[in-house]
Amino acid sequence: DIADNFLTRGLGLIPRARLMEGEGLLITRTGAITMWFMRFAIDAVYLDKSGRVVKVAADLRPWRLADAARGARDVLELPAGTAARGIAASASRPDAAAADSRRPCWRFKPPRSGGKA
Repeated sequence: DIADNFLTRGLGLIPRARLMEGEGLLITRTGAITMWFMRFAIDAVYLDKSGRVVKVAADLRPWRLADAARGARDVLELPAGTAARGIAASASRPDAAAADSRRPCWRFKPPRSGGKA
């Protein structure tokens, strides 16, 4: 799902009881999230304007203060544990060893929302 308006960005995953494997929420035009009123843990992947990962916050627990990332424009919220599996999978790619270790090597291309959340 994509949260791309004031209401959907503000609510985020609060109305949800959980995220199933393979589900996620892309929150556009924000570099910070809060876990207040959440009922389950998530992984948050912070993306810059080109879709490059600038920070991964794993296993964020409900009812915690906000988390943020400098340089982030969007946040992809995923089921807890998803980011760790993604890091392991990307580390096993042959081209990962050639990547500059100081810069994240992942990119995310969000689908076009068509103005709907």
